[in-house]
Amino acid sequence: MSQPVKIAIAGANGRMGQAVAKALEGRADAVVAARFDRQGVEGADLVSRDEALATAEAVIDFTLPEASVALAEDAAARGGPALVIGSTGFSIEQLARIDAAATKIAIVRSGNYSLGVNMLMGLVRQAAAALPAEDWDIEVHEAHHRRKIDAPSGTALMLGEAAADGRGVGLGQVADRGRDGVTGPRKDGAIGFSVVRGGGIIGEHSVIFAGESESLTLSHSAIDRGLFARGAIAAAVWVKGKPPGLYDMQDVLGFSQ
Repeated sequence: MSQPVKIAIAGANGRMGQAVAKALEGRADAVVAARFDRQGVEGADLVSRDEALATAEAVIDFTLPEASVALAEDAAARGGPALVIGSTGFSIEQLARIDAAATKIAIVRSGNYSLGVNMLMGLVRQAAAALPAEDWDIEVHEAHHRRKIDAPSGTALMLGEAAADGRGVGLGQVADRGRDGVTGPRKDGAIGFSVVRGGGIIGEHSVIFAGESESLTLSHSAIDRGLFARGAIAAAVWVKGKPPGLYDMQDVLGFSQ
C-alpha cells in the first residue's frame, strides 16, 4: 500500500479546518501532517505556515481570499506543496494571482467539494442547453448560515456558470445579481441570483428553469459540513504529484474527461 498523503490544514481553528481534521481521522490514504492558522493565532499543535509548507505534500485551505492568495504565492515560490482551495469570494485580481501560482504548482480550486453539487452542475448545463433562453428563465437560489460573508455563494456562481456555459454565453454577460425597486421586466436570457442568509443553514442551492406554463427545479441540500471536508480530502489525495496547473472538482471526479 502507498504511503498516506501528508496534508496540512490551513485555518485549522476555523469551522471547516476542524471539519477537515475530523474527516481525516482513521483514514488510510491521508494523514494530518500539520495544522496552522493566521499569524498570531495560538492553539494546541499549531505550527507556522513555513513549517506546514515544508512538511506537507498537499494543503487544504478553507480560509479567506486574501489568505488563500498569500498561501498560493508562498507555496509557488517554494515549488510546492500542492494546494486545495475552498475559499470563495475572490476578486478578479486575486483569481489572476492564483492562476499565476498554478503555473508553478498544482492547485485545485472549487467553490464546492460536494459530489452531489458537481453532479448538479452537469445537469444544469444539460438543461440550459436544451431549454431555449427565449422561453425559459433561469434563477439560481441559495441559502447559507448567517456567518457567511460573501454572496452569492461560490457554489451559486458555479451553477450560474454551468447554466451560462450550456447556453454558450459568458455568465458576466447575462448575470442579474441584484433587484430592488422598480426594475422593469426581466431581460430575455438573464440568469438571476437570489440569496438568503440566516441561522445555521449549511448550504442549499436550487436552479429554477421557469417557463410560461411549467417550471423545473434542480436542487441540492447539504446536511453535514463534513461532506465538503471529505471532498477536499479526495482532491488532496488526487492532486499529489500532479503537474502544475489549475484544476477543479470536475477534474478530480473525472467529469472533465
